[in-house]
Amino acid sequence: MQELARLEGAVTPWHEVRRRLDDAATLLELAQEEEDPETYAEEVRGELDRLRETWQKLEMADILSGPHDAAHCIMEINAGAGGTEACDWVTILRRMYLRWAERRGFQADIMDELPGEVAGLKSVTIHFKGDYAYGYLRSEHGVHRLVRISPFDANKRRHTSFASVDVIPEVEEEADVEINPKELRIDTYLSGGAGGQNVQKNETAVRITHLPSGIVVACQNERSQLKNREFAMKVLKSRLAEIQRKEQEARITELRGEQRAIEWGSQIRSYTLQPYQLIKDHRTDYETGNVIAVLDGELDAFMLAYLKGFRAHG
Repeated sequence: MQELARLEGAVTPWHEVRRRLDDAATLLELAQEEEDPETYAEEVRGELDRLRETWQKLEMADILSGPHDAAHCIMEINAGAGGTEACDWVTILRRMYLRWAERRGFQADIMDELPGEVAGLKSVTIHFKGDYAYGYLRSEHGVHRLVRISPFDANKRRHTSFASVDVIPEVEEEADVEINPKELRIDTYLSGGAGGQNVQKNETAVRITHLPSGIVVACQNERSQLKNREFAMKVLKSRLAEIQRKEQEARITELRGEQRAIEWGSQIRSYTLQPYQLIKDHRTDYETGNVIAVLDGELDAFMLAYLKGFRAHG
């Protein structure tokens, strides 16, 4: 029933586009019968602009046909080279993805944060819930570079900062991932807070270490230790499933004896704020000078360019 509902949700918008196109065609026919065609022209232009935007979103949805694209996902953003600048860059990226989720109508919950020593965040874990959340956000996996005049530099020099974005699909409960409890180290600690009554008095935050792989996951968002532990286990299971998928893909690639046509380098996108404003994706060469809009969550054009390229060369 869930699959049926998802398919109906995918088909219905296309029928709506067809109906709106028919309505626009009817308006054009009426315009031809009028002495002043401009009476309807402005209305038709506006509807076509709206249809283009709808078409772009539907085109993205049509591309999302991977085995895990429909799943919810977990994103981790980690500061790289750049010190305090990099930690601030993590904060900027966090806001960008939260704004994108808000525009999409997705639910985005911050599950864990590690503050920077001076400002910003060393790392943040975000749980995105929504149809095809992973399908969209997998395009963001990689290293993001920021070039700007540092607000932390009294001499107003230009700095380059790096942050890595990791995105994994949330696996279903019945996923074939077995975890031996003896291979886990589970630590509890006090959740962070804004101070005063917001600080937890009990050790509700949970950190789980998977000893064989060295994977460490943490959650402090929920108010009970049990719920934090459940989510941390879900993240761990998703990470182990992702490792299994990558190992399987590596074996298939080795058997094929070929490489992908697209280069998936570590630095996927550059955000330049000074001396000029430009955001460029190095995998697709898509770029825009509308930096403010992108940092405010308008990422669909970058995602669409990536997904088209991945489908063509994947």
